[in-house]
Amino acid sequence: MTVRRAVSALAVFVVLATPALAQDRVVPSSPSQSRLSYAPIVQRVQPAVVNVYAAKVVQNRNPLMDDPMFRRFFGVPGQQPEQMQRSLGSGIMVDSSGLVVTNNHVIEGADQVKVSLSDKREFEAEIVLKDSRTDLAVLRLKDVKEKFPTLDFSNSDDAQVGDVVLAIGNPFGVGQTVTHGIISALARTQAGVTDYQFFIQTDAAINPGNSGGALVDMTGKLVGVNTAIYSRSGGSIGIGFAIPANMVRVVVASAKGGGTAVKRPWLGARLQAVTPEIAETLGLARPTGALVSNITPKGPAERAGLKLSDLIVSIDGQAVDDPNTFDYRFATRPLGGAAAIDVQRGGKPVKLSIPLEVAPDTGRDEIVIKSRSPFQGAKVSNISPAVADELKLDSSVEGIVVTDLADDAPAAGVGFKKGDVILAVNGQKIAKTADLAKAVLESTRLWRITVIRGGQQINVTLGG
Repeated sequence: MTVRRAVSALAVFVVLATPALAQDRVVPSSPSQSRLSYAPIVQRVQPAVVNVYAAKVVQNRNPLMDDPMFRRFFGVPGQQPEQMQRSLGSGIMVDSSGLVVTNNHVIEGADQVKVSLSDKREFEAEIVLKDSRTDLAVLRLKDVKEKFPTLDFSNSDDAQVGDVVLAIGNPFGVGQTVTHGIISALARTQAGVTDYQFFIQTDAAINPGNSGGALVDMTGKLVGVNTAIYSRSGGSIGIGFAIPANMVRVVVASAKGGGTAVKRPWLGARLQAVTPEIAETLGLARPTGALVSNITPKGPAERAGLKLSDLIVSIDGQAVDDPNTFDYRFATRPLGGAAAIDVQRGGKPVKLSIPLEVAPDTGRDEIVIKSRSPFQGAKVSNISPAVADELKLDSSVEGIVVTDLADDAPAAGVGFKKGDVILAVNGQKIAKTADLAKAVLESTRLWRITVIRGGQQINVTLGG
């Protein structure tokens, strides 16, 4: 079973009962009225849901150009033909000035973004903020002076399994479409599409083209942004996932505040899941909670008194079932205050207060390697606490890390991946990005490289 990204879709529920006259339609206010139309809700929220069109220029690369023999005999053509690659998704107007939230994967790498409203008007848009960790992005319509209809955020923590929801988006590019269903599950952690594995699951039909669309409740408020589906065929089978509105609110607030990156609380500790074996060792009735496995010196967790092997069981009174639950709850807390956490330490309860502050990000010194080498095209950075938190690295790791690289970059071709920590090149210790920039200037036929990937140290030798 594969995860396919999809755009959110809002659904109209039609019941085979005695039809009501158009002028008599009202929003259902009780179970007995659920046989009436949801049209009033749709009419209220539909203008705030938009279509998002993204386009980028890609170069048509002939795979034969990767063959050294072909290049030797036929040479390398000067200019490869270009092609416009397009994608479509949905979005939600979250500020009347023209601020739109959508999925990051809808606009990733785009050179041009356009937004089409429900009334068919089309506007160019600029990308204000991208957050790959949540797969969310915020756009702003260009050159507009009017006020636009918006959706209000619900408190997604109040959502319950069985709540009726509507989804609205642009599936398969057929046009704005509404679907209907219920919340099938909460706190789903196995979708694997963002760093924060905490999704609302719904059976409202969501299909490709709906990514970034709205999942709304019966009051017309935004419950979540539809993002992914489980599917064998590429179409909806009734298992869709939405990013909760409380997480969306954090990303939108950062954009409204003028930020180009999302600022979120930093714990300064690594957590691990409690297995049945660990639960038995700790004397727990069931495997639940988040176990502290690593603590950053002088970080918020250490200053608050958190210790190795502490078991976090709740945050601000909300139960913590696993590390994913804690990560989501902690990331949606407002900066500047403190979070109350309950831990089990040696079988005894302990209450702690964790300050809510951002991770230090000084000395990142991010550069892109352009010299001909196995690292060409890789973006690398010094490992600051913020970088370690963003890439889920052990806080004790020293060196530099690959923070990004294009799919067609030479570095990707030889096997480098985002999150690889580079420790040494040809026997030289790489402590900062300037060290790598110097090392790649040397002329050599063999490259002996030491990296850490997934906590494992790997030594590789590559030809020049």
